[in-house]
Amino acid sequence: MIDINNESGEPVDEPGLVRLAAFVLSALRIHPQADLSVLLVDEPTMTSYNETFLEHTGPTDVLSFPMDELRVPADDDLPPRGLLGDVVLCPAFAARQAVVNGRKTRAEIEYLLVHGMLHLLGYDHATPSEKAVMFALGDRLIADWNAQRR
Repeated sequence: MIDINNESGEPVDEPGLVRLAAFVLSALRIHPQADLSVLLVDEPTMTSYNETFLEHTGPTDVLSFPMDELRVPADDDLPPRGLLGDVVLCPAFAARQAVVNGRKTRAEIEYLLVHGMLHLLGYDHATPSEKAVMFALGDRLIADWNAQRR
């Protein structure tokens, strides 16, 4: 189940984000009944979360809170089910960041959702090799998503 709660005060295509999340879960072979929560928040709330949980000052674009530490299965393994976790997005922050990244706000929010979901699945970008793997996978998922919805 994919649950989206928009507390940001910003207009966001919530049904589109649900479709994207379902697409990513399917592409990565995560069980369709795995639970994912997406929370859209304003900047003061994101600042509070960022300072409380990561001890970083100010707002950020996306935070991920894994629950059952599900992982992408090997080709011969069954898709895992359980609680994937929570992705918290800040649309106002993403809108400003979109300009810097040369994207539309919608595309930036989609990119951040995929990024946050990959973190829930154990991907990270702490080292150059981890970053290369995670960002390549994220880029591929976004490209596949964009290609299939044309």
